[in-house]
Amino acid sequence: MMRGLMISVAALALAGCGTAYGDAGTATATAVPPPAVTQSMPEQMASLDPSDSILFWSDERRSAVFRDMEGSFPGLEVAPASTVRELPRSAAPLPASLQAELREYMAETQAAGLMVLKDGEVLFEDYGLGFGPTGRWTSFSVAKSFTSTLLGAAIADGAIASVDTPVTEIIPALAGTAYDGVSVGQIATMTSGVAWNEDYTDPDSDVAKMLAVAPVAGESQAVTYARTLTREAPAGEKWVYKTLETNLLGLIVEQATGQSLAAYAAEKIVEPAGFEGGLFWMQDLTGGNIGGCCLSLRLADYARMGQFALEGGAGTVPAGWFTTAGSPLVDFAPQAPGFGYGYQWWTYPGGMYGAQGIFGQGITIVPQEQLVVAVVSNWETATSSANRDGFRALIGKIVAAAE
Repeated sequence: MMRGLMISVAALALAGCGTAYGDAGTATATAVPPPAVTQSMPEQMASLDPSDSILFWSDERRSAVFRDMEGSFPGLEVAPASTVRELPRSAAPLPASLQAELREYMAETQAAGLMVLKDGEVLFEDYGLGFGPTGRWTSFSVAKSFTSTLLGAAIADGAIASVDTPVTEIIPALAGTAYDGVSVGQIATMTSGVAWNEDYTDPDSDVAKMLAVAPVAGESQAVTYARTLTREAPAGEKWVYKTLETNLLGLIVEQATGQSLAAYAAEKIVEPAGFEGGLFWMQDLTGGNIGGCCLSLRLADYARMGQFALEGGAGTVPAGWFTTAGSPLVDFAPQAPGFGYGYQWWTYPGGMYGAQGIFGQGITIVPQEQLVVAVVSNWETATSSANRDGFRALIGKIVAAAE
């Protein structure tokens, strides 16, 4: 079920059957110019050798780099929103006993920050690992949900006709590859039917080699690697978690809009969601933002992203986009009843959905209760079922307390 959460070893070093979404018309224009976007380059770039992957770094090294990815990798920097969304303190915070449980969970799982919003007001906020409100923390696969939101924006803008559009209409270079005949929506739900190995213990896996492929002039690394892949199932019939497909989804958005993901996010997410600390989004070796990984935000801005989705996207995506994107377009039953995958969002029992990233990053949205829970962490291991299960149990307690 949740075993496919890790990003490519190489991507880390640099860095799931859907229903059609038709032509949705043009989104409401941003009333003010979008935040500025600038190039960011580290003084000394971190090694790209898979043997030096983040997966094998010490806790101390990870903790340092997770809060300063721009100090180790190239990317695009987006300035804060011109109008910051205020997150007022609730007059009815969580009970002291539950706050103590949340802090205990944070300490046990090496969480750097945890925030709970109800109706857009802060019920709980705390930090660890020397992190604080003005710091930024990397996302890992939480970025995937940002990329799918930009897909929705591109459909609303008319840059992409619908999720039924063949990917080759937008990226002709994929013609003749295993992605020929695959739709944008099948990429977004990771149901392309393309064979893929995302085994992070195997140095010869696709995920390990994906961004280590030698750059080809004038071509995205995602396309270069996609050329090497073969098909194992008809498109739309099999779900396999593939970070490459989110990288392709990001490229689809970039090609269709003529903008980098960071620049499009400045207009479609950062400004309307009212981010206070801006955004940093890493780039691959060919200069494209990595759609499947590695943007950096303040904890409160992760929460603002959840609130933005909860409220429907402020007119930047088609009406009902997040209801569909956050629904189980791929159902993991009977193996995992109640769990599934939408357009780059994980879906959970009780109508909840969320974004997840390795080492304990996440945004969980509980629409029925108007709740958002954001967490950033430096888990001892990249994935942990115990930590995820514990977090979901805490969310259940938060829901009960906030009713």
